[in-house]
Amino acid sequence: MRPDRLLFASILCLSLNLTSAVAFADSPTFRGPDRDGIFDASGLATSWPENGPKLLWAAEGLGEGYSSLAIADGKILTTGSVEQQGSVLAFDLEGKLLWKTPFGKEHSGNGYPGSRTTPSTDGELVFIHTSMGHAIALDFADGKIVWQKDLLKEYGGENIYFGVSESPLIDGDRVIFTAGGKNASLVALEKKTGKLVWRTKGLSDVSAYCAPVMFDNGKIRQIITLVQKQLVGVDPQSGKVLWTQDFPATYDIHSTSPVFEGNMIYVSHGYDQGGKAFKLADDGKSVKEVWTEAELDIHHGGAVLVDGVIYGAASKKSWYALDLDTGKVSATLKRVGKGAVVYADGLLYGYVESGDVLLVHPDPKDFRVISEFKMKAGEGQHWAHPVIEDGVLYIRHGDVLHAYDVKAPKAAAEGP
Repeated sequence: MRPDRLLFASILCLSLNLTSAVAFADSPTFRGPDRDGIFDASGLATSWPENGPKLLWAAEGLGEGYSSLAIADGKILTTGSVEQQGSVLAFDLEGKLLWKTPFGKEHSGNGYPGSRTTPSTDGELVFIHTSMGHAIALDFADGKIVWQKDLLKEYGGENIYFGVSESPLIDGDRVIFTAGGKNASLVALEKKTGKLVWRTKGLSDVSAYCAPVMFDNGKIRQIITLVQKQLVGVDPQSGKVLWTQDFPATYDIHSTSPVFEGNMIYVSHGYDQGGKAFKLADDGKSVKEVWTEAELDIHHGGAVLVDGVIYGAASKKSWYALDLDTGKVSATLKRVGKGAVVYADGLLYGYVESGDVLLVHPDPKDFRVISEFKMKAGEGQHWAHPVIEDGVLYIRHGDVLHAYDVKAPKAAAEGP
């Protein structure tokens, strides 16, 4: 657990506001509480039955989309679109629809239609960044729109080929969006009003399908993300651009967020471009390339970094484990499948483009698939990232959301 989360957990333990504690103990944004693909969990099964874990419930009517889920205070949040009209949806933990709020036109996706944005929530408001570049805040309780802004229009930006694909980053009383505008690659808006707090003066790169993350190693705290041509670090308080690193990509697609440990930052992108590791200077104002590795080219399935080992699925369907310090491949799983990879309770979970859902042992000395099953319901691409919360594995495939029981079986009661 990162330093900021340890401190916050301690505060929560002392708090008498149990409702707020429940809300923040969840997974309120893209790829887990820290947006790094790591889900806080314990007591999960170490293998699944031959036909997969028990299906608890199925929800339909989500619409087209690749949006994952945010889960907080008993609500599951996602987005979907029907005939290019987008909506935010909230379900309870048994799959019942609580509210659905239309928000307007979605991008055609140039052959890949559907919502992209995974909501982020603080338990009071829900934030999305639509594929048309609109920032929207909704009331968590009933889904009513509180405020909205056309970021592309307001900051002179332009949309990207497949449509903006980003989950907003909440930081205290503000929320950060990649506006992709002039002197406004990133903007911070007041959560309650949408009023501008800061913009990245001097940085005008457009969005590149990447969700920004908060770098925090206990000494340095800054926003890091990939824009069209660069890897960047930004002061979360002022919006000052602390450093930039040239990092061009084929088709200008950077759709995997950076991951970090200590002062090391790892980034990867698809199309046979592999990945790189950079070391952040002790003053937080520059980075230096440490190594380049060619095999692990993560398209949009995300990287996981655990105890100095990087895990991910390459575009050519093999999974790799890399040593963070050296970039050397420590283990390979051949032809497992390209897709999303996350981590919980000591194991890796994958959801790959074939529809297979995988449970994988992460030990580089014993890197192997433990169990698997196929997500057969739904239509379209299997691109939504899995979510694990309170012993439940959530898999979204287009119009359908499945919830599976992945808790460890209870031990048989001992005899007298």
